[in-house]
Amino acid sequence: MKNCIKLSSKFSAFLFCLFIGTFDAKALDIKQIRTATGLKLWLVEDHKNPIVTIKFSFKGGTSQDTPKLAGVVNLLSGLLDEGAGDFTSDEFQKELNENSISMSFSASRDNFEGSLVTLTETFDVAVELLSLAINKPRFDPEPLNRVKDQVVSSIRSSEEKPNNLVGRVWWKGAFGAHPYGFPKRGTEASIGKITPADLQEMKKNLFAKDNLIIGVVGNISESRLKSAIDKVFGKLGNNAKLKDSGNAIFQNHGETIVVERKIPQSAVVFGHEGILRNHPDWFPALILFEVLSGGFGSRLTEEIREKRGLTYSVSAYPLPMENAGLILGSVSTKNSKVKETVLLLKKVWKELSVNGPTKEEVENAKSYLKGSYGLQFTNSRSIAGLLLALQRYKLGVDYLTERSKLIEDVTLTDLKRVAKQLFNDEKLMFAIIGTPENIKSSISIPALD
Repeated sequence: MKNCIKLSSKFSAFLFCLFIGTFDAKALDIKQIRTATGLKLWLVEDHKNPIVTIKFSFKGGTSQDTPKLAGVVNLLSGLLDEGAGDFTSDEFQKELNENSISMSFSASRDNFEGSLVTLTETFDVAVELLSLAINKPRFDPEPLNRVKDQVVSSIRSSEEKPNNLVGRVWWKGAFGAHPYGFPKRGTEASIGKITPADLQEMKKNLFAKDNLIIGVVGNISESRLKSAIDKVFGKLGNNAKLKDSGNAIFQNHGETIVVERKIPQSAVVFGHEGILRNHPDWFPALILFEVLSGGFGSRLTEEIREKRGLTYSVSAYPLPMENAGLILGSVSTKNSKVKETVLLLKKVWKELSVNGPTKEEVENAKSYLKGSYGLQFTNSRSIAGLLLALQRYKLGVDYLTERSKLIEDVTLTDLKRVAKQLFNDEKLMFAIIGTPENIKSSISIPALD
């Protein structure tokens, strides 16, 4: 569960955790490789720095949970590096620490991801440890109970943190009994029921060759990398056993859910249906969101923060999931100002839908989207993450050179058409944690367990 670890004096921890470089996303030489066992991966070689970064992802994240065992996928992500093969938890962590290796795992609603960052000279040791974590995790009683306790403590803590609780309420209100509505970390009751056998079964179902994408960046040759990837993933089954959770149908359009907490500010999450990443209108939507919520000068920031000082920050963004396209946003404000803020949000939403953006807004948004993109990829971790995203959404290696043209080709007519289709103030669902004045729940508060 460690993301950055203490390193020996031969390598700076700061450089290892961040390792800022000067990558040009358009100029990346992406190699598409197939290993002896048939695994596919994408590689960007970088021989300037003595580091190798491997990122990988299995389709099927916490949406593979069941109500009875909610939280099992998240728990799995916290236990793979807590002992594997012949190594106990302490021994495994000692090997990572002494060899300057960073290994981490995480679970989102749609994907289970892992990351390995290592010096080139300790690459073989790192690969051996990752292979054990993927293929032979132990789930011993001591680390299992310790990590369970950590998760339960986190669940309890989130009840006292408005920004965490409001998200849980919104997702439950939006998707109900669909797995997207489950709490990703589970509940105290469900965590207590999870056994080592449950974890092994979930690992077996998730971890398979047909379910895997891999991105690698660093000082490594193709031949050495192929062998390493086969060592880690080559013995997995060919086919994952994922349950089909079906399309996530958005519920409670236009409703408001208020959970009262005696706090000085209310936390608000809002949203409605959006579009998937492969939708032909993705780039018009991207430009519209830059106009709506791209930061200073955007409509939401201008109206809610700059003109009226109602909040420090307000955001809205497209969230393309596997089984649903969403628009999601958040804001915090004084309890006495929540109603005014909500009405302003709806007003801005409607104005963009009815009138679309201005020519000047479009030019500024396009310029920013084209100019800022490469700045996101300044280190090996972010480049490896880019390789995963390109594969996940089937964008192809040419996407990096084509992206600017795809943005530039969007017309004002396109944007006005998409704005009318995409934004609907009457469908916005709000979840609010606090004591907002003159706002009450329009539906019952959903049970979160």
